[in-house]
Amino acid sequence: MNFAKLNPLHLISGPRFRFSALIFFVSYLFSAAAVCALAPIESPEQYQLPADMSGVHFYLITVDVGDLVYDNFGHTALRVYDENSNTDTVYNWGEFDPSDGVVAFSYNFFKGIMNYRLATYAPAQLFANYRYQQRTLWQDKINLTNPQKEILYRRLLWNLQPENVVYPYQSFDNNCTTKVRDYLDEALSGKISAHYSGITETTYRDLIETHYASVSLINFSLDILLNSNIDRPISEWEDMFLPLSLRERLLRVDSDVAENGERKMLLSDPQVIMEFGPPMIETGGYQVASIVLLVPVFLLFLMLKKIPMSYYATHSQIGLKVSSVSFRLLGLLGLLAALFSGVFGALMLGGWFVSDHLELHHNVNLLIFWPTDLLGIVVSLRWLILCKPWPMTPNNAPFIHNYLLAHVIGMLIYAVIAALELSTQSISNVALYVLPGIFLLTLLIWLVGFEPAKPKNTFF
Repeated sequence: MNFAKLNPLHLISGPRFRFSALIFFVSYLFSAAAVCALAPIESPEQYQLPADMSGVHFYLITVDVGDLVYDNFGHTALRVYDENSNTDTVYNWGEFDPSDGVVAFSYNFFKGIMNYRLATYAPAQLFANYRYQQRTLWQDKINLTNPQKEILYRRLLWNLQPENVVYPYQSFDNNCTTKVRDYLDEALSGKISAHYSGITETTYRDLIETHYASVSLINFSLDILLNSNIDRPISEWEDMFLPLSLRERLLRVDSDVAENGERKMLLSDPQVIMEFGPPMIETGGYQVASIVLLVPVFLLFLMLKKIPMSYYATHSQIGLKVSSVSFRLLGLLGLLAALFSGVFGALMLGGWFVSDHLELHHNVNLLIFWPTDLLGIVVSLRWLILCKPWPMTPNNAPFIHNYLLAHVIGMLIYAVIAALELSTQSISNVALYVLPGIFLLTLLIWLVGFEPAKPKNTFF
């Protein structure tokens, strides 16, 4: 959907944006999908209608997906041209206020506090914004009878009231597109929801993966951070939270307007206001993660060697050849794994207790990604700088061994869950592309990453 005041690029770019982007776009996608009942309009006669509703024309504005992480679902707006007053207005439900800073806004988003608002613009202003973003924009005339126009027009006037202009944004069931969908369905007395009452074979996870194919890091992150709540098949009605899906489905709905004795379609007179190429598809994040992990880990396993202990001839320690290079490589891998595992784990665990987004709760991936793995950053820095194992003492050795053992057990349990499909959460990509590399890296760290408190030739 679209964000901020038409052109948000200056508001959510730069280092601070990149620092909090993951939290922002995780929370951006989370909400429980449901059919939301519209609030009744009290005293509808208080809203003055144009003298001649035949001179009021409604248009569906659909904007294609963009190449930035916050616009990969596209955008929907409603254009109203009134011949009576010669006014031309676009109603846009995609505006929010990030004036407190992107970090504060992202944290509120993460907790579930997402206040969006309806704003109105001149069409030229809206079109200029999307021309700048190089996004294709379609316009379709909406064919409504005069009574239907009255219902929709009153709803827009009601929405513009100060007490109604702000709404609690939810990505899947209360966004810029569902507002238009719901208002049109109300004007048509439930015709759209009755027409699209079936169940699709698509899940929200499928749609997220498809629409974020051009931003592989976000696609990869969201797949890990979202739980089983987004893995159920969604209805045709729910599918219309997407702008392109709404337009596609509305193109197949008949209107109640007749011309020359034949009913017109609900959408007609399609126009391509501007056209640009689609975003570039990036290499999949899982494939990149698998290569980045497995290739260096296999290389380090080839660098393993036995180090005899001079004071106890029958024992030896496992080490690495060419330690100045090998430990730096281990340090880089450790930093990468600790950062991603710790951040993902913190988001999942923190969301479970802090956020109202149910999609951040009870995530099976917590068996692999632990918030405490952030402590591994310190250990990895020693490997990277000093090129030697982390020294253990008799006091901390049991903790280190038990921590690594618990990680291995958690990964084995995860592998069993994935192999036997014991979870309703989709975890096959993580199990196939991430788990092997993390598992082998953990074993490697256990073998050579620490100096034992006393000579030993086993893991325990």
